[in-house]
Amino acid sequence: MAPNPRPIPHFIADTSQEGIAAGRFAARLRDAFVEAVDAVADLPVGATVPEEIDWFPERAWGGRVWVPVSARTESEEGTLELFGHVSYALPIGEGDATDFRATADFTDVLAEDNSDWKIDLNDDVIGRWRGENGRAGAVTLVWGRPLVRGAVAATAELDGETVDQEEIVRDRFSLVALDALEAYGDDVFMQVKLWTRRAVELASESLYASEDEAEDPAESEPAG
Repeated sequence: MAPNPRPIPHFIADTSQEGIAAGRFAARLRDAFVEAVDAVADLPVGATVPEEIDWFPERAWGGRVWVPVSARTESEEGTLELFGHVSYALPIGEGDATDFRATADFTDVLAEDNSDWKIDLNDDVIGRWRGENGRAGAVTLVWGRPLVRGAVAATAELDGETVDQEEIVRDRFSLVALDALEAYGDDVFMQVKLWTRRAVELASESLYASEDEAEDPAESEPAG
């Protein structure tokens, strides 16, 4: 077989082994997330991490296990979504998790206020991949929820190639794949897709707004 002219890494992360965190381990993860939320400098007054928060399936990459999270909270500025992830060193054998680290942020842009959304997505860059001749990409953790019925699996695609996939568990999924490829000519960005049990595509979403979405309609009109 001839060499691949564009050797993009596929399926770089371990598939989820534990699913949704629960019990005492979830409480340990929550403690780390609370510390990260408390460190957010511009967090609106009144916003706190609730006792019950939504963990997403864990994924392992780069010697660490990454556990995404989101939670709703009330603040003086209204309802917010807290989101982020907790990671820890990949245990060896039956060893315990160590070296917990967490990131957190918030948004007031909520799925229920956007009826046209089909997927509710969050993402964060967790590393970098380097290829030949300056080619590179951002290793990106993506987590989300389907907002359409019938979705059983989620995939990450780069220019039509599936580079990660996971089943949807309790209406949640996590993906790890390259995004924003560099030195490949045209820009190549990740597309997240939802699929039915019969492999029918239900939804497709980029992590970036398209040029048409970003463009001000008034600016696009020709001068009179």
